[in-house]
Amino acid sequence: MLEVFLSTRACCGRSLYRRSKRKMAAQALLLAGIALSQLAFMNSLMAEQAARPNVILVMTDDQGWGDFGATGNELIRTPNLDEFATSGAWMTDFYVSPVCTPTRASLMTGRWNFRTKAIDTYLGRAMMDTDEVTIAELLRDAGYATGIFGKWHLGDNYPLRPMDQGFGESLVHRGGGLAQPGDPIENEGRYTDPVLVNNGVLTPTNGYCTDVYFNSATDFIRKSVEADRPFFTYIATNAPHGPYYDVPKGWLDYYQTVDMTSIMKYWSAERHKNREAEHEKLRRIAAMISNVDENFGRLLQRLDRLGVADNTLIIFLTDNGPNTMRYAGPFRGMKSDTFEGGVRTVMWLRWPERIRPGIKSDAPTAHVDVLPTILEAAGIEKPDALALDGRSFLPIVEGRDSEFDFNSRPIALQWHRGDEPQMYNHFLIRKGRWKLLNPDRFRGNSPSLDQIPLRLHDLKEDPGETRNLIENHPEIANELRADYEEWFSDVSSTRDENYAPPRIVIDLKRESPVTLTRQDWRDAGWQKFDRGRWVVDIKDGGPFDVLVTYSPSETDRAVEITVDGETIAQATTDRARPNREWNQVTLKGVELPTGKHSLAAAIVGENGTNPHGVFQMQFSTSPEH
Repeated sequence: MLEVFLSTRACCGRSLYRRSKRKMAAQALLLAGIALSQLAFMNSLMAEQAARPNVILVMTDDQGWGDFGATGNELIRTPNLDEFATSGAWMTDFYVSPVCTPTRASLMTGRWNFRTKAIDTYLGRAMMDTDEVTIAELLRDAGYATGIFGKWHLGDNYPLRPMDQGFGESLVHRGGGLAQPGDPIENEGRYTDPVLVNNGVLTPTNGYCTDVYFNSATDFIRKSVEADRPFFTYIATNAPHGPYYDVPKGWLDYYQTVDMTSIMKYWSAERHKNREAEHEKLRRIAAMISNVDENFGRLLQRLDRLGVADNTLIIFLTDNGPNTMRYAGPFRGMKSDTFEGGVRTVMWLRWPERIRPGIKSDAPTAHVDVLPTILEAAGIEKPDALALDGRSFLPIVEGRDSEFDFNSRPIALQWHRGDEPQMYNHFLIRKGRWKLLNPDRFRGNSPSLDQIPLRLHDLKEDPGETRNLIENHPEIANELRADYEEWFSDVSSTRDENYAPPRIVIDLKRESPVTLTRQDWRDAGWQKFDRGRWVVDIKDGGPFDVLVTYSPSETDRAVEITVDGETIAQATTDRARPNREWNQVTLKGVELPTGKHSLAAAIVGENGTNPHGVFQMQFSTSPEH
């Protein structure tokens, strides 16, 4: 009986074992199938990413259309960019805004800058609304490594920084440029060995600023290639923007022997009192431009060595017209103008796998079109909820027919100082061959329409805008006026409080330290003793140690910090040392009320007399926290 039991148990055990083994095998096959499926998906994803082009966007600052050999400049040496101009496509009728921040906002978002709150270059109007979606965010979410090197100029504090807006790697200067009020005082206005912000941290660097940007960008590219990730690299130099006292010496030595007269096309004794000083300024600008060209050439060589040149889309443009009245080809004007010389720039694209050399198109295009062009090139669908103003011109540069008629699309650009745009103040609108503009800025309140010096130009016949045809073609002028008014109304109603500046967030968990500078303060200018305020959203109430930097005067006795006009902290200053450029004082254990407020600081004399503003305020964690 026992033998039968044991025999039966053994048979049952073998049967159970076999069933268990079959079950384990099935599970193993299932797991293997899942693993293979996941591997196939990952391989497909990696293949898709590998097939996507790398993208490099290079934009210089205050370099005009005429500052290249390729556009007829016989003095400024740009051999690498001249060759680049013939190696791909050239959009000849390409537009940017008259000044830098508006261009940068439109470039990053594909939307007219009046939608983004970034309407000017300083005093809190060069900050972009954080609801805007950037090209860096879209490419990052599609698997791209994203890096910016150089000039951002859309906000220096959380949540406005490039590292908050889609860039995984950022090495930038603050504000609108080195040697401006946003610059750390430690930098002392240098272009050589500048103190930059590397992923939110002030970082000393070695070398001329443009060299630093390109070297850091190529290192980022190398790491991305090694990691098998497509990359988006945005190199935005602050050169050749002034000041001009610190420029590449080798190139300056070269240009000291060059007579700049032939490119001083618009020089006049009334505008420039000292002709030799203007020569010297142009030599220094030329030195910065040639240094950019040199770095651009090295970038192209590095792409070749890395083996990624063929599948890399490189885009080159400038942010506005030239920063002096100099040669601008057939165009009239300079930076800040609404004449063509202030808003027309080169747009060169190279992508050996997809763009054949020598393609040229005069389709009117603009900065808002760059984002959708990059998205189409990368095979990335625009999110349904994202409203863009720009259109992709990729079919044109690839030599295909475009379904979109760019000649029927109005391009409207406008810029002037002030807290809110005014209709018809210093604007242009172009549609097809025709352009309507007001080249002047209002002085005070908006005048009546009949007092505005509107001009109408046929750009095909008169690219220099010498003949005003508004009396000859009133029907065209009226059509463009209607287009402009529709555009202005549309962009001005994008969101509630459409032109209110974004608030700087004070939250040491997000940004530490928090530095407030004159770049983004309100109700004041940049004069030495101007007094302004910052609009803030205080998430962290402290306590803080607050380092106040200010220009000293003999009457200084105390520093006061105010919130909504009420003094919340005060400290005695050092005895005045007016021969020093800066004084500093630290207020310990300062507590701030949370919420949305107006924050200010002032240096005052006896009994609160002679108040003047500070240069910067830095909030850091207090030991009492």
